[in-house]
Amino acid sequence: MRLDEQRLEQDLHEACERGNLEQALEWALAAYGPEVMRLMGTVLQDYGRSREAFGRFQADLRRELPEFRWQCSFRPWAYRLARNACFQVTRAPPADMRTAGMPGPPDGPARRPPTEAPSQRTSIRERLRALRESLEPKELLLLLLRVDQRLSWREVAWVMFDGNAPPTDEALDREATALRKQFQHLKAHLRTLGMEEGLITASRADAH
Repeated sequence: MRLDEQRLEQDLHEACERGNLEQALEWALAAYGPEVMRLMGTVLQDYGRSREAFGRFQADLRRELPEFRWQCSFRPWAYRLARNACFQVTRAPPADMRTAGMPGPPDGPARRPPTEAPSQRTSIRERLRALRESLEPKELLLLLLRVDQRLSWREVAWVMFDGNAPPTDEALDREATALRKQFQHLKAHLRTLGMEEGLITASRADAH
């Protein structure tokens, strides 16, 4: 955890302990809102649904913050709420979920069109990104949390753990082990796809 993130976590914890939940919400959304929205845009690949998911995330954050007991740090807990909001949206028709009295989701990468014509994907980087985004939402989320957001494996386990009750240490360890194995499988799968598309050479794949 970076020093500035440690300070933010401390400030959020102290604000919650004082009962200053509105201040904690404001700080949390300012610090983590943009990265949560970017993640939602990548996972859902649809601007309208990413806005809907962000609205759900804000509502859940406001509702559940008073009950948060700091069994983990704030960031993975917020990402867990974001993960749940994304999966709720994938099972529901699009709707305008903007939350009254709270700031809307930040504009940015989520405005990217959900799909692009093959002729537009001219660079290797764009084509590799397209391969990654062809994964199932849960698989893509796992990669984003570990690679893009650089969460530790225990933090990733907190986000991805299924169940309403907080996981035990033993359950977290088991989840982290299973996710590491899934992560290695996904990397191997993407390497194979990249080689089939001519984007990765065999020597480069072996180096990773």
